[in-house]
Amino acid sequence: MTLSALPTVDARHFPSPAPTRDPASVLDVDRLRVTYGARVAVDGLSFSVRSGEIFGLLGPNGAGKTSTLSAIEGLITPASGVVHVVGINVREHPLEARANIGVQLQATSFQKELHVAEVIRLYAGLYGILMTDADVAAALHRAGLERFAKIQPGRLSGGERQRLSLAIATLHNPPLLLLDEPTTGLDPHARRQFWTTIEAIRDSGRSVLLTTHSMEEAHGVCDRIAIIDHGRVIATGSPESIIEANRDLPRVRAAARKPEITLEDVFIGLTEPIGSAA
Repeated sequence: MTLSALPTVDARHFPSPAPTRDPASVLDVDRLRVTYGARVAVDGLSFSVRSGEIFGLLGPNGAGKTSTLSAIEGLITPASGVVHVVGINVREHPLEARANIGVQLQATSFQKELHVAEVIRLYAGLYGILMTDADVAAALHRAGLERFAKIQPGRLSGGERQRLSLAIATLHNPPLLLLDEPTTGLDPHARRQFWTTIEAIRDSGRSVLLTTHSMEEAHGVCDRIAIIDHGRVIATGSPESIIEANRDLPRVRAAARKPEITLEDVFIGLTEPIGSAA
């Protein structure tokens, strides 16, 4: 399948989210600290995600990305620090905060005995949303899955399953969408199609926070990024500004394989591989 054959995604397909208390910021993470016994996974992490942007969280394995997402979702209790989602304190009002978040995991298992349309209706019910047949059809159309309505999820390709997962995560029109390495394992066509979809979600006014190991994804899709290492933010800004600010550092130059400095060169130059000394 060629790129020209991919279905187009119109931002108008995604209804605008309800206005937040602070229109400039949908997510605020302030001095977040997460520990597991004596091990510090997140060490005073601070960043914010603005309304209507795609924000990427980059870091080596073990840098604290998953722990940060878990704290934002309210799945773990941080040792200290505060997380606000649309102005709501996640620790003090977890249910209200979660109602404003959509989550797509790297891998999701669906009820294998159900058809795709039935899965959509099931998860809508869990969100307390009553969907008519027309509503289900519209959700499938937005995801480009209308021809798979009567197909079991297990028969979908990896890219199709990710689109189904994304459709479910946005059923309740959340202002903030959390994506954990959403394009891992996807082929180039499916990856590009997924990028087009999340760009449409951003253009509808929502915010997207994604973790990724793909420098191409971070540079090509994210409006801003934060590079984290050992649980701390070591660089934040647009991909271009981060490259410009760090291009002449000796470690970055040493990592470069070509004269033109890339985001990957900066990432490798600034971070330490797992197992290195802190």
